[in-house]
Amino acid sequence: MTDPIADLLTRIRNAGMARHAVLRLPSSRLKTEIARVLKEEGYIEDYGHEDGVGPGILRIVLRYHNGQHVITRIKRESRPGQRRYVAADSIPKVMNGFGIAVLTTSRGVMTGHQATEQGVGGELLASVY
Repeated sequence: MTDPIADLLTRIRNAGMARHAVLRLPSSRLKTEIARVLKEEGYIEDYGHEDGVGPGILRIVLRYHNGQHVITRIKRESRPGQRRYVAADSIPKVMNGFGIAVLTTSRGVMTGHQATEQGVGGELLASVY
């Protein structure tokens, strides 16, 4: 697999459209950190690890409101073939502030708002709303 982050985002999108309650996928530290940010921002209910062969399994519990998936759109911004880096003063606002930008910075994975507050830029991984 050449882009595991795009695979994570696609699995979340597809599971939401199919109204699945739980999503299981191969785990990594970056995927776990992205799940942590999504949970902190209220886009997923919970996440955790299940022991398995190799790195284990990341278990994500999806969130719904009135039968609709909370995540309307989840998009990969930076790709392996075309990385997208942003400075602290040029982090884009997603849906005029109603969504979040997920960045990986020198201080870890965080939202665009947190990165702006801390004055750090980084690689723009995804936008969610």
